[in-house]
Amino acid sequence: MQTLSQSEENYLKTIFKLSYLSSEAASTNSIASEMSTSPASVSDMLKRLSAKGLINYEKHRGATLSGAGLPYALHLVRKHRLWEVFLVQTLGFRWDEVHDIAEQLEHIHSPELINRLDKFLGHPRFDPHGDPIPDATGNIAQREEIPLHDLSVGSKGIIVAVANHTSSFLQYLDRHQLGVGTVIEVLERFEFDASVKIMTDARSTVVLSEKVAVNLLIQPTSKTNR
Repeated sequence: MQTLSQSEENYLKTIFKLSYLSSEAASTNSIASEMSTSPASVSDMLKRLSAKGLINYEKHRGATLSGAGLPYALHLVRKHRLWEVFLVQTLGFRWDEVHDIAEQLEHIHSPELINRLDKFLGHPRFDPHGDPIPDATGNIAQREEIPLHDLSVGSKGIIVAVANHTSSFLQYLDRHQLGVGTVIEVLERFEFDASVKIMTDARSTVVLSEKVAVNLLIQPTSKTNR
């Protein structure tokens, strides 16, 4: 593998996040927004990564990872998510504290360290936010998950992931005792603002805004109408 700068690695990981699951190209503006930088800076970096053969880039369509670039991105995602598991499970960090620390640790270039970390943690398949962890060969676990916003009244499910990883959102969920593994049932949906009332396995009820409901990913345990 080529030796890449931290900035180049961060771009590959961002393109993976924006384009891998949707199979659509990551636009210059979406990358700029995700990385809090200017579109002009993004364009310069995309040209550099394209010249290295790591992405497929067309000016007005955006960027996708090439066959050569995908392994880099998967390896970075694997390291980041394993470090998040370690920070939460072993060092006792909260799930809203680990992202920035893992951002630093993911750039350590030691495959042996990551393999040993994976073994030490028991080969976890998902990180503390419910995101799948690629294995050593780049395979990613698949499961059914849909936004809480799409569950019909009377449906039940388990929170398996969160789409928003900001500290403020995770702290909001903590205040309402909502986290990965929480069992919920949709009690009522309000047409006025698309908010939803749910009951948790702790028998507490809470009304969640549409913004919250679209960022909670649920594995249904009873039949739903989408």
